[in-house]
Amino acid sequence: MKAIFEAVNNVFSFIGPVSDFLWDFPTNFEWYAKIPILGNLSLAIILLVGSGLYFSFRLGFVQVTHFKKGIKTLVNKKTTKTGISPLAAFFLSTAMRVGPGNIIGVTGAIAVGGPGALFWMWVSAFFGMATAYMEGTLAQIFKEKKEDEFVGGLPFYGRKLLGNKIWIGVFLSVLYILYALCCLPAQGFNVVSSVGRIAEVLTGSTIKSDAVFYYVVGAIVVIMTAFIAFGGIKKVTKWTDKMVPVMAVVYVLTVLALIVINVTRIPFFFSAVFGGAFTPEAVFGGAFGTVLAQGVKRGLMSNEAGQGTITMPAAAADAEHPCEQGIVSSLGVFLDTIVICTLTGFVVVMAHGWIGAGGEAFRALDKFPMFTESVAILTPGTALNATMSILVSLCFCLFAYTCLLGMISFSEIVANRISTSKLCISTVRIICLFVAAFGILCNIAGLELGNLWAFSDLGNILIVYFNIPIVYVGSKYVFRATKHYKKNDGSPFNSKVIGREDCTYWDERKE
Repeated sequence: MKAIFEAVNNVFSFIGPVSDFLWDFPTNFEWYAKIPILGNLSLAIILLVGSGLYFSFRLGFVQVTHFKKGIKTLVNKKTTKTGISPLAAFFLSTAMRVGPGNIIGVTGAIAVGGPGALFWMWVSAFFGMATAYMEGTLAQIFKEKKEDEFVGGLPFYGRKLLGNKIWIGVFLSVLYILYALCCLPAQGFNVVSSVGRIAEVLTGSTIKSDAVFYYVVGAIVVIMTAFIAFGGIKKVTKWTDKMVPVMAVVYVLTVLALIVINVTRIPFFFSAVFGGAFTPEAVFGGAFGTVLAQGVKRGLMSNEAGQGTITMPAAAADAEHPCEQGIVSSLGVFLDTIVICTLTGFVVVMAHGWIGAGGEAFRALDKFPMFTESVAILTPGTALNATMSILVSLCFCLFAYTCLLGMISFSEIVANRISTSKLCISTVRIICLFVAAFGILCNIAGLELGNLWAFSDLGNILIVYFNIPIVYVGSKYVFRATKHYKKNDGSPFNSKVIGREDCTYWDERKE
């Protein structure tokens, strides 16, 4: 079995360099890299942060002015006959946003770029909230009704905005499905490996990767996923409605407990983060590019603002106005990065395991072991160590599993842009399950297919390069919809509000 996996790993050995080239372009050209400060900024960073800045100003910083209104939208109980509630859509999108990247992404960013990378995560997330608002609103404007569900997202608004050509919708659907397939092996791997970690802590012994235990756990994960995924998006949301609040609350309380135990280290955290982001050496030296790139790159990996990959649940919601769900989408970025990622940053930075005699060995660890080692540093020689290790491993497991469910569910939604037939939808589900199972088998084989996992970074940047230009094409419609929403004169939203004639659902909607 190992020979097969190693062969697959070798086949995809070119993916990492291609992904790095696209993320770093054009800083990988000497003439550009020599430009002061600008030479440290890649096109991806300029596109993501620049777009967030532009949309923030054009929208009047809606992520701030309507933050409270977004919270009210979430807490208001709403029953729907078609689609899902805004809160259910928020949980579904959070299931995808709050994934393993919130732990291993942040840990990796700090390991490579230093604590200052966390500051640039905050910056990119704040402006990314405006980009997420744009995406969520577009998804609502151009959503379509399918029986008792709504379908929409990037392939749907992309097709409408680019001449309503069938091939565009199909291409964007295939692009997302390929992106999900690239990420699913890692999620399957993460779920099973984290369950193994919990079992090892509980038993106090090491479990071999090819033990019967992992086969049993892997089979249970695949069966549970099939049971949930084949029930459709409404069944998926019933599960994410339960799992997302639990994993978020457990993670927040666990890290807050670590912070309280190590309260004297809090000043070090802030000095390290702001010092790493603003020292003259960081701003004017080559280190600035590394810190900024890691902050933005891993921030995107976590909250996905600008990718269009979280637009499917936004479209699935039964909202009163398209902008209502746009605000909810921006809140998802806030929870993901400003809250969850910051808590991860507290653990890694306060532990500062890279400093001192053991620093080299610490940096050599893989990302999740590096995080659990940070937890151990913050609870040295105490009974809390095992408890905290179990809790963070449980959260990591839930982060990965809800992300897995989200990717399969979103792939099903975008598949409707290719064909609404049950055969097409079921085929997509089966392929996704098979690929997730492949990731689980990688764990059993004792392999971490780094080259195959590099697909997720490649998928991230490719979708950004397609999605952001489409969002600009549709920006005038979002600006008009926002103006109508802020006016709040009681008039219904329809095609005429934005100067189009093809917002079918909103034109036919009965108040």
